[in-house]
Amino acid sequence: MELPSEHAYPTHWEADVVLRDGGTAQIRPITPDDAQRLVSFYEQVSDESKYYRFFAPYPRLSDRDVRRFTHHDYVDRVGLAATVGGEFIATVRYDRIDERGMAASVPADEAEVAFLVQDAHQGRGVASALLEHIAAVARERGIRRFAAEVLPANTKMIKVFTDAGYTQKRSFEDGVVRLEFGLEPTDRSLAVQRGREQRAEARSVQRLLGPGSVAVIGTGRRPGGVGRSVLRNLLDGGFTGRVYAVNHAFPDGTTELEGVPACRSVKDIDEPVDLAVVAVPAEHVPAVVADCGEHGVQGLVVVSSGYAESGPEGRDRQRELVRQARSYGMRIIGPNAFGVLNTDPGVRLNASLSPELPPAGRLGLFTQSGAIGIALLSGLHRRGGGHVGISTFVSSGNRADVSGNDFLQYWHDDPNTDVALMYLESIGNPRKFTRLARRTAMVKPVVVVKGARHSGSAPTGHAVPTTRIPDATVSALLRQAGVIRVDTVTELADAGLLLAGQPLPDGPRVAILGNSESLGLLTYDACLTERLRPLPPRDLTTGATPDDFRAALSAALADDLCDAVVVTAIPWVGDDGPPDGGYGGRALAAALREAVAASPVRKPVTVVHLEIDELVGALGAPLDGPPEGEPDGARIPAYPAAERAVRALAEAVRYAQWRRQAAETGRVPEYDDIQEAEAGSDIDLLLGSGADGPAAAERPGGAAMPRSTPLGPADAERLLARYGIAVRRTLPAPDPDTAAAAAARLGYPVALKTTAPHLRHRADLGGVRLDLTSEKELRRAHQELTDSLGKAEELWPVVQAMAPRGVDTVVRAAIDPSAGAVLSFGLAGAPSELLGDTAHRLVPVTDRDAAELIRSIRTAPLLFGWRGSQPVDTDALEELLLRVSRLVDDHPEVVAVDLEPVVVAPHGLTVLGASVRLAPRPASPDLGPRRLPAY
Repeated sequence: MELPSEHAYPTHWEADVVLRDGGTAQIRPITPDDAQRLVSFYEQVSDESKYYRFFAPYPRLSDRDVRRFTHHDYVDRVGLAATVGGEFIATVRYDRIDERGMAASVPADEAEVAFLVQDAHQGRGVASALLEHIAAVARERGIRRFAAEVLPANTKMIKVFTDAGYTQKRSFEDGVVRLEFGLEPTDRSLAVQRGREQRAEARSVQRLLGPGSVAVIGTGRRPGGVGRSVLRNLLDGGFTGRVYAVNHAFPDGTTELEGVPACRSVKDIDEPVDLAVVAVPAEHVPAVVADCGEHGVQGLVVVSSGYAESGPEGRDRQRELVRQARSYGMRIIGPNAFGVLNTDPGVRLNASLSPELPPAGRLGLFTQSGAIGIALLSGLHRRGGGHVGISTFVSSGNRADVSGNDFLQYWHDDPNTDVALMYLESIGNPRKFTRLARRTAMVKPVVVVKGARHSGSAPTGHAVPTTRIPDATVSALLRQAGVIRVDTVTELADAGLLLAGQPLPDGPRVAILGNSESLGLLTYDACLTERLRPLPPRDLTTGATPDDFRAALSAALADDLCDAVVVTAIPWVGDDGPPDGGYGGRALAAALREAVAASPVRKPVTVVHLEIDELVGALGAPLDGPPEGEPDGARIPAYPAAERAVRALAEAVRYAQWRRQAAETGRVPEYDDIQEAEAGSDIDLLLGSGADGPAAAERPGGAAMPRSTPLGPADAERLLARYGIAVRRTLPAPDPDTAAAAAARLGYPVALKTTAPHLRHRADLGGVRLDLTSEKELRRAHQELTDSLGKAEELWPVVQAMAPRGVDTVVRAAIDPSAGAVLSFGLAGAPSELLGDTAHRLVPVTDRDAAELIRSIRTAPLLFGWRGSQPVDTDALEELLLRVSRLVDDHPEVVAVDLEPVVVAPHGLTVLGASVRLAPRPASPDLGPRRLPAY
């Protein structure tokens, strides 16, 4: 293995991490400049902790100890420190050892590891985070096993090792527990790591949303202005905690403003401050952050502008803001944020520019745009007649730190949130986002509208890695994760209203009833467009009364032949007025809600209405004494157009189906003929490495995609064969004689085709001749090709034995720097190239994923006997997809596989063309130790 030069400082080991209590710490290599920090750290460690570390009383470090613990070669001896506010709170180190336990160097692959955590920071998960990072460093440096010796009484440290999830060997000798464990990640270690990540990130969000005290920094002395508005909104919203007004320009002697304590600096506040809202000019923010950090503030909401949205200088200012805040253990919402809301009665937090705190409800909202956030809050308020509420809301602005991923972690376990609504303009880590979204979608709906879909870049202010995968692929991956993706903010609200107030449908069958035949037909057509199965509309006639609606809805809810109901309503039409003397929206709403409440069957119900006063508000108003377990009672969403109601219902149907299918997880099959180790050796040889090298994620600039190298046909076919993927042999045919000789070796009938890049897979240009049954036909075809398309050296003609007739398909796998490995499938030619009819799944693909993949393209009927044709062997096709998935998952160095065409016949399939590209192992932003993104 080629290792870096001794003492080269590995910048890429630096990381910000979220700890168990939601605070942050920085992990970095220890350097000789840290000598005084180490001494100061050690002085604050208790005698008991020192005893556990050195197995003897060890009151102070000698000069020799300090030198040994601060001078490392970053290969055989490595030390990492966790810091807060620039000071050490914990350290870990490893020393490479041989089989006798003595100091060693490469190729020894075992190391002894030891930790020391300051007593004040024990229990925060610092040691667990350090173990993840030191293990990743060790793997990069060729170490495969750790050994640790621990006193039996040091139960906390033993638990750190045993809970990590690695395969362990434990022994007891001479009064010491010796633990040995391999460093190769396991399913359990990955699950442990992600579980810790979820709890830590959720806790960090909870600290921002549920503070016991808030300081508004930048509060103006006179009404108006951003800071003063936030302070007023906090107070008007009824915040249950303590509030402080802070402004360095307050005159001496100012002690109160708006009825709350006022001071010139947060450091002048005598009590702890949990959250600070920063509303000062950008040039003054660093001083404010320093004051907050030194005072122990837990989190910041930065509404100040002048950061990355303003250009390169602002982007640098934004990076420094994040670095400074994290160094003190604080997380940031913003900068350029609109603010946060939490309607929990025990909190009632309105730390935002919204003049009103919405009512409490079951919707969680995350937006990356203040304008969109305002529009969503206003629209939901209007749509529900003032009764639709939210649980939490955040408008993250430039989202330099806290992102949608963090809120997905929080909402997953939040009992006050039933539906997560998200407006995203950029996704910094698509693979992590889809993983977290899938986990959350298993228990509650996640609805996303994605802005900036076609610009090819992130909005101004969003410093995120770029992704090369097209928007259609992103949409497919979100669908795979169970995310409900909609196109507009209006559809986001439409879906949220239905999902928050109605049960999920059991199927796609829809009953339609109402007092307008025309509106019923429009609803029927909309159902067909959305691939639902509508029953014939039931027309109650224009003279229908609220009692008629109640009876019809009750009958539909009791009908086993429908899974959902759409009620259509127009104003009552008649010469003498309605029979009961009134047909207002309140009467109709009461009738519909009574029918729903009285029904023992839970089905989603929506209303499509045209100009009926008070109906929307009456349908959304809370009931008196709602049934237990139904906090919103029988609230029914109403829509002004059939298409909107049906589209929201269709999304609910598809999501419910995904939930049912996701409950039965697929599996990644094992194939006895796969030669994984041999394929790895081939790849190492082809890349010229001969051994494992550090992954791109573990190198400086690891997020960049390494330069890839195409394999020659023979090497590509050999590598694919290791995974049971046979490519039909081709032989070069530069002239008629060589072509004839090749055909004789392969056997007739044969195909003659060009393989030049500008003609490959272009049968429409005449570069392919099929079913050549004799040498005479072959020679004539060769002459025709060269006469019509150019010289043989320009065409690169080849001869290939004919494959059984079938459907031409294409299978591809590629690695995107941010999304990871993606498997794609479509029909070859125009369907995939011209119409974009291609389906995608994240690797690794399960057997269920493979089956869904081939059925999810619009042209899938061609594979299943369309118009009387013979169905093809989809079982063989699914197996091929699974084998390709295994190849790229087992070997991240395989950055692209292209199989085209793959001819799927009624029995079996044939791969006629294949290309493979290799590169040094690319970055995988969702693997490796936990770390906060550094954009």
